[in-house]
Amino acid sequence: MNLPEMFGENVFNDSVQKDTLPSEVYKALRATIDAGKQLDVSIAGAVASAMKKWAISKGATHYTHWFQPLTGLAAEKHDSFIEPEGDRVIMRLTGKSLIIGESDASSFPSGGSRATYMARGYTAWDPTSPAFVKEGTLYIPTIFVSYTGETLDNKAPLLRSMTALDKQAKRILKIFGIECKKVFTQVGPEQEYFLISEEEYYKRKDLVLTGRTLFGAPVTRGQELEDHYFGTLKPKIGDFMRDLDRELWSYGVLSKTKHNEVAPAQHEMAPVFSTSNIAVDGNMLTMDVMKKVAHKHGLACLLHEKPFRGINGSGKHNNWSMSTEKGLNLLNPGDSPETNTLFKLVLAAVVKAIDEYQGALRASIASAGNDHRLGADEAPPAIMSVYLGDQLGAIVDSIVKGESYTAAKAEKGGIGVPESPIFPKDATDRNRTSPFAFTGNKFEFRMLGSQANVSDANICLNTIVADAFSEFADELEGKKDVEKAVNAIVTRELKKHYRIIFNHDGYGPAWEPEAAKRGLLNNKNTADAVPVLYEEKNIEVFVRQGVYTRAEAIARADIRLENYTKIINIEALTMIEMVKRDVIPCVSDFIAELCQNAASKQSLGVNIPCRTEMKLIERLAELNDKASDAVEKLEADLKQIDKEDVKSASSAMAHVIIPDMEAVRACVDEMETLTSADYWPYPTYYDLLYSVK
Repeated sequence: MNLPEMFGENVFNDSVQKDTLPSEVYKALRATIDAGKQLDVSIAGAVASAMKKWAISKGATHYTHWFQPLTGLAAEKHDSFIEPEGDRVIMRLTGKSLIIGESDASSFPSGGSRATYMARGYTAWDPTSPAFVKEGTLYIPTIFVSYTGETLDNKAPLLRSMTALDKQAKRILKIFGIECKKVFTQVGPEQEYFLISEEEYYKRKDLVLTGRTLFGAPVTRGQELEDHYFGTLKPKIGDFMRDLDRELWSYGVLSKTKHNEVAPAQHEMAPVFSTSNIAVDGNMLTMDVMKKVAHKHGLACLLHEKPFRGINGSGKHNNWSMSTEKGLNLLNPGDSPETNTLFKLVLAAVVKAIDEYQGALRASIASAGNDHRLGADEAPPAIMSVYLGDQLGAIVDSIVKGESYTAAKAEKGGIGVPESPIFPKDATDRNRTSPFAFTGNKFEFRMLGSQANVSDANICLNTIVADAFSEFADELEGKKDVEKAVNAIVTRELKKHYRIIFNHDGYGPAWEPEAAKRGLLNNKNTADAVPVLYEEKNIEVFVRQGVYTRAEAIARADIRLENYTKIINIEALTMIEMVKRDVIPCVSDFIAELCQNAASKQSLGVNIPCRTEMKLIERLAELNDKASDAVEKLEADLKQIDKEDVKSASSAMAHVIIPDMEAVRACVDEMETLTSADYWPYPTYYDLLYSVK
C-alpha cells in the first residue's frame, strides 16, 4: 500500500478539482473555499459535470446530499445519475442538482420552529467540505433548511459560527496591524469507543435498543491493574484498526493515532486537526465507518458514553484552535507569552467567554449518555472551568494580583543515566481532569460525549469567543495607544473572570464546594443543564452573532430536552420488558430448582442440612419480589409524565424515572451474582468485555 498515493483517493479534493475543472472554474471555487467569497452559481454546471465523471470513474452510480439533521446523526437520500434519453439512459448530474436538493423535512426534529405538516425542506451544497465516493455513491456535504428558511441541521449554524469568529477575529488582528483573508477555527476530535463480539451484542436487547447495558454485575477484573491502557492490541482488534485506517485514509480523514484505552474492550482513534466543518464531517463519517468495519470483523462498535457500569466510559476530546490562512495560530503563546500582547488579549477573550457562557457551553454537550460519564472519575465534572497550566497560570496570577512576573528557566528532562536522551520539558503539565484545558497552542474541550455530533460544542465555542472578540474590538478600534488599551482590557477581564480558572484536580472532593463558593454552575444532568439555554443572555449571544434566530435557539433547547426524554423513556420501557419477560421468570425457575433440591434432600429422611439452598431461596425470592415491585413503580411513574411538556417531562425523567431505574437495577444486578449462569438470560460483563481474542 502506497499511503501517500491512496490517501484521499475517494475524495473530490483540491488536486482532483485542479485536474478536472477548467482553470477559471477552479479559481472561482477555491475563492469560495479559501477566502469565504460568495459562491458563483454560474460555475455549478461545470463542477457538477466534473464531479460526476470523477465519481463514475470510482464506481458510483448514485449521488446523495449528505446532511446532519437535529437527530445527532447523518442522513442521506440516494438518487441515481440516470436520466432517460429515448429508450436508453444517460448519466447526468446538473448544476442545479449539485447546489440544491429537496428532502422531506416533516419527520426530522424542528423543536416547533416550523409546522410538522409542512413537509418541504432543502439541502444546499457546502462547497467548503469536499465530496467523496463511498459504497457506490457520491456524497455531497450539504446544509439542511426548511421551506421557510429555518435551519434544521447542525452544519448551517456551524458555518455561521465560523463566519462570526472569522469576522470578529480579523477585527482584532487588524488592530495589531495584521491583515489576513480568513481566520479558521480548527478541530481535532479524538474518538473513544468499545469493541465487543457482535454475537454477544445481539443477545443483549438493552445494547441493541439503547446502546448501553441497563443491567450488569461488575466483572471481577475491570481496569484496576491499568494493563489495558496502551497495551498490546489483540489480533482481531489490530485487524479492525488496520482496516479502519485504510478506509478513513481513502476518504481523506486524517486518522493519526490508535491505541487501547483504559477500560477493557475500549479503544481510541485520534485525527490530525482540520478546519471545523471538515473535521465535523470527518468525525460523522468516522463513526459510520467504525460500525461497518466492525461488522466485517464480527464485532460491534459501541459509541455510547457509558455502555458498561463500573468501568470508564467514552468521550470525544475536542481540540480547538484558531489560525489564519498564513498559519498564524492565535493561541500560540510564543517564547515569551508574558510580553505577547495579542496572545494575552486572545486568552482573555477565551476566559471571558467560558465564564460568561459556562451554562450554554455545558448545555452544548449535555445528553442522556453523557450524564452517566461526567464527574465519574473518568471525565471532567459537570462544572465548567479553565486550566491554564503552570506558566500561563503564573502569568495570569501576576496580572490579576498586580505583581511582576519572573519567567521560570527552561528545564531539560532526563532519567539520570548517560545513555538517556535529554529532552526539552514543556512549559506545563497536562490536566486530564479539566473540562477546558490549555495544551500548548490549543484548548482541549474534554466534556464531549463519544456519540455526540461535535458541531454543537463548536457552534457554542465559536460564537461566544466571537462575541468576546467583538466587545474587545469595539473598545479598541480607534485607540492611539493600542498596547496600553489592550493591557487594560486584559487586566480587567482576567480579574473579572478569574473564578473560572482552576489549575488543580477537577476530580478531587475539594473542587465541588470550592466551585460553589465561586458561584460556578454545577448542572449534573441534562434536564438541569439545558434550561439555561432559554435565558435571555444565552439566546441573545447567538442572535447577536448571526448564528441562530431567536426561534432557532429556542427550538434547539426544546429538541435537546425532547431527545433526552425520549431516550430515558426508551431505556425505561426496555428495562421493564427485560425484567418482566426474562429476569423474573429465569430467577423464578432457578428458585424452583433450589426448592426441588432442598425438598429432595429432606425427603431422604435424614438430617441433611439445606442451609445453602435455603439462604439462596430466601434472598432470591426477596430480590425477585423487590424487582417486581420496583418495576411496577417505574411503570406507574412513567404513565404520570406528560411527555408533551418537554421541560417538566425531562425533569421527571431525571429526578423520578432514573432513580426508579436504579432501584430496579440494584435488584437485578445482585440477582445476577446469585443465579446460576445456566439460568441467566443474558451475556454477562465477562462475556461482553473479554470474548474478543
